Amino acid sequence: MRTPAEPRRRDRWLLLCSAMLIMLALVLALVSRSRGQASPLRVAAGASGGSLHPIAGNFVPDGTRLEKCGADPRCLQQAFGNISYANGPRFALQLFDRRMAADPAVSASCHRIAHMIGSAALAHFKGNVAEAYSHGSASCASGYFHGILERAFIHVSTERGLARVAKSLCRGSGARRWGFLDYQCVHGLGHGLMIQTAYDLPLSLSICARLPTRWDDVSCTGGVFMENGSTVYGWRSRWLKTSDPLYPCNSVKVRDRASCYLRVTTQILKTNGADWKKTARTCADLPARWARSCFRSYGRDAVGPSKGEGADVILDRCGLAEGRAGDCLYGAARTLADANADARPAAAFCKRAPPAQQGSCFAGLGVVVGLLHATNAARVSACARLTDRYVHECARAASGEVRPDGQGAWG
Repeated sequence: MRTPAEPRRRDRWLLLCSAMLIMLALVLALVSRSRGQASPLRVAAGASGGSLHPIAGNFVPDGTRLEKCGADPRCLQQAFGNISYANGPRFALQLFDRRMAADPAVSASCHRIAHMIGSAALAHFKGNVAEAYSHGSASCASGYFHGILERAFIHVSTERGLARVAKSLCRGSGARRWGFLDYQCVHGLGHGLMIQTAYDLPLSLSICARLPTRWDDVSCTGGVFMENGSTVYGWRSRWLKTSDPLYPCNSVKVRDRASCYLRVTTQILKTNGADWKKTARTCADLPARWARSCFRSYGRDAVGPSKGEGADVILDRCGLAEGRAGDCLYGAARTLADANADARPAAAFCKRAPPAQQGSCFAGLGVVVGLLHATNAARVSACARLTDRYVHECARAASGEVRPDGQGAWG
């Protein structure tokens, strides 16, 4: 005959077994992610009711080792993050630069790997943004700096706090105002806002709009729209539509549309099977106001995700730009100059462009020249070292880029 305590003991045992099974499932999921296996995408619902729902916490080191990763991008991200967390970002970035030059798998995923090195560096320096910034480099389009800002809002829990911290983070980074690192910082804010709000695009854009100047706003929204098209954390933004690759650019406020269209071709190429001709036609069908931004985005993507496509490939792609090759070359040159904060590779590329579009090409690299040099005199001198014929186009774009009203900002 059972005693009254036996059913209770059985229920407790069943409850314990269930809990152990749940824990085992969670451990297996984490192990799978640490090995770089992609998990199914989940649609991010965004923040609601004044509460934030971040999709990434502090960087968490694990046992992932670089030599075990092969070509797995998730594994490479985690492994380089582990190195940055344990040995500091300077060591990790030096190793990263060497591997990027020798390993196509690292080169192809370099921007997101650099993001992870930055995120891990922020954890290494216990959340000190300025300290983490001071140990960084511009490798692979400054992904390191963006990665720091991805996680810089970890302890913020309200929209009001988000706006307050956003206004102060880049001012405390020690970067020159309206300079190259300042741009990378504010652009990185846009990434961080989206991650902290679970891809709440309207909220993130509204925080960007509260920054001190229009230049800050435009630079920040660029990061917002770039992150909107990213699924690196296993989430898909609800502000994307496979049936309409121009969305959300055709729906956001007019003040944000140029910044959105400057990144729209990444999504277009994803939905049409990387058909460059179709992508060019899509840009050409837009009103002229937005077609310019779309073709500059097209030029940015023509350079390739690792910023390493050969000049012939980029020129061929820009040749498909249906009368807007100049805008394509502008976007390509700007991207090449931004890749490692060095305009010289872009200048060499522009000298190979068709003569009729070389002025637009040098204007594109002038955007980065403007950020790298503190005065207009220094910008003119830098442009003169890059080109004899197109100094004016380069210098005009350089001075326009750093206007606080944001009228010249790349975004």
